[in-house]
Amino acid sequence: MKKLLAAALCAVLAVGVLAGCGSNGSSDEGDSKKTAKVIDVDLTSEEYAFGVDKTQPELLEQVNTFINKIKEDGTLDEICDKYFGGGEPTPVESAALDESKDQLVVATNAAFEPFEYMQGDSYVGIDMEIAALLADELGKELVIQNMDFDAVCLSVGQQKCDIAMAGLTVSEERKEYVTFSDTYYQASQRLIVPSDNTDFDDMTDADSIAAALAELDSSVKIGCQQGTTGNSYIEGSEDLGFPGLEVTCQSYKSGSLAVQDMLNGNIDFVIIDAAPAAAITEAINEMQ
Repeated sequence: MKKLLAAALCAVLAVGVLAGCGSNGSSDEGDSKKTAKVIDVDLTSEEYAFGVDKTQPELLEQVNTFINKIKEDGTLDEICDKYFGGGEPTPVESAALDESKDQLVVATNAAFEPFEYMQGDSYVGIDMEIAALLADELGKELVIQNMDFDAVCLSVGQQKCDIAMAGLTVSEERKEYVTFSDTYYQASQRLIVPSDNTDFDDMTDADSIAAALAELDSSVKIGCQQGTTGNSYIEGSEDLGFPGLEVTCQSYKSGSLAVQDMLNGNIDFVIIDAAPAAAITEAINEMQ
């Protein structure tokens, strides 16, 4: 699994590495060996669910029945164990969109490992494997539409897709566009820092880290994936109960780009969901 994640990040990191190189062609050998670490404290407690088209109540009922089924028969645990326990991911293929066929059209952002990401031309990840099983259960052909994260729920709200499956934290704001299914995964946000940073090493609870982050000013830059809960944690969200920070928030298309930019010295920290934080830092560190 580690090697697959590293391979999936190669293209992204290649861009990041080139961006961090000086124009004179010289390089700093020490910089090339910089690594990242995740502070092992949950900053939040949240739940993931799938966002279903509001105009399809029958689909919502089918999705909830399916979620309960894979929870009870152990399928969900097997899929999660595959990605968290070093198993072999099952590639998922997408059919071409064809309105003449009976299809399940899934909106996702395939830059959120281990829930959805690319392996060559195939989709892999926890959500993608669930999507494939769901389509089979419904007797539909699976179509995956890959897009920016902050467009995922909007596309479902506009009836361009049937369901959003993208590591979505349940929130009132997103309920404007989708009806959430039953939850299927307990999530949290975590802080990623350069490995040589010791500012948070002695902190063992979310309140301590939150207090330390609250003391930082706008000269400190914290990265996140655009439109995610990490983004809301930094900028503040009344909906999610986040007061926000005084730091400068720098958003990226993916968490991988944010972490690489941190190692390039352009931002100070990154806040992202716990599972992607672990996957991204492990893969990037193996490639340093």
